[in-house]
Order: sequence, then structure tokens, then C-alpha cells
Amino acid sequence: MKLNSTKIEVLLAEQGLSKVEYAKRSKISRQSLSTILRRGSCEPVTVGKLASGLGVQVTEITKE
Repeated sequence: MKLNSTKIEVLLAEQGLSKVEYAKRSKISRQSLSTILRRGSCEPVTVGKLASGLGVQVTEITKE
């Protein structure tokens, strides 16, 4: 799935979360998070983890 990396960065800033803390909350490695954000896509199950880590719906962090 395609991610809106900019939206994720904005949500992190709004919540005052570091990428390390976000990775922990999302239950993925920091290295995986960096790769996902740089690439702008990942598997649907991972999108669910990322959305959960931010406390938002999947549709808020994905691109159409």
C-alpha cells in the first residue's frame, strides 16, 4: 500500500513522538520504519500497525 509519509511526519510532530518511540508503539523495528517511510509503501498489515501506533485510521496515512 502507498503511504503518505508527509502526513505521518506531521502526525509524529503533533504528538511529539520520535521515530524510535513510534517504531516501538507500532511494534516494528526502527530500521523497518525508516525503510518504509523512505520507500513510501508497505504491506497492508504493516499499515495497520503504523496507524495503530499513531492512534489513527489507516485511511489517514495512506494515499488513494
